[in-house]
Amino acid sequence: MEYNTSGTDIIADEDWDNLILLDACRYDAYTATTPFVGPIEMRESRGSTSRQFVRGNFNGKRLHDTVVISGNRWYLDLQNSDDFDCEFHAYYDVERDAADGFVPSAEAVTEAALDKIGQYPNKRLVIHYMQPHHPYIGTDIDGFEQKRVDMREYVRRSSVDTDTIRAAYQDNLQYVLKHVQRLVEELEGKTVISADHGEALGERLSPFPVSWFGHPIRVYTDELVQVPWHVVSNESRRTIRSESPRSQLTDIDQAEIEQSLKDLGYK
Repeated sequence: MEYNTSGTDIIADEDWDNLILLDACRYDAYTATTPFVGPIEMRESRGSTSRQFVRGNFNGKRLHDTVVISGNRWYLDLQNSDDFDCEFHAYYDVERDAADGFVPSAEAVTEAALDKIGQYPNKRLVIHYMQPHHPYIGTDIDGFEQKRVDMREYVRRSSVDTDTIRAAYQDNLQYVLKHVQRLVEELEGKTVISADHGEALGERLSPFPVSWFGHPIRVYTDELVQVPWHVVSNESRRTIRSESPRSQLTDIDQAEIEQSLKDLGYK
């Protein structure tokens, strides 16, 4: 199976007007860091990678009431595959303005979302940030060069230890949450903060006999599939309407999409 069938279907099983996704955000890290009040529930993700998460939640669906604003390009990559079929009302790819064009900054995703809110008052919004996923642009800890390699390769090449990596990850989470706070203040309706999947930060993940960093595909350990489900606003529900798609894909070249995913260790 291409995804974790035990995981929550965020479309069929959950109720929300705005869904803010933090990339590679562990449940335990979020609960220790979030500035938002209220009970934090846990959900099991449909994937240990973004690819599985997107496929498991969106494939085969006509989501003409939903607009996606994303720094994660798996939505675009899968739309170009023969075995993935999904329609949103509109989709917007966020400019990759951080770490020499490696990823979109949290600022860029927030600005893109704020720019679209007024255009779609009657649509559900999915806003997908790339942090706390590496590169750790939100940390000033010495030793982190933002190189275009996946996390395991980065750790192999560097001299940083596990405690330092975990601290940098936590810094990156704090960084993105500051910008999420700004966005939440402007959103109307029921707003939920969650994640596409978690992240291994030095744990031993069966069946791998070594400490692991990152998020290997089809490994459904707690570190990789337990994600937060935090309702941070639930007032003034919007009237949601389904309308014919306005746009599906951007003009981004497929080779560019694949290269950006390869840089993150996915290809």
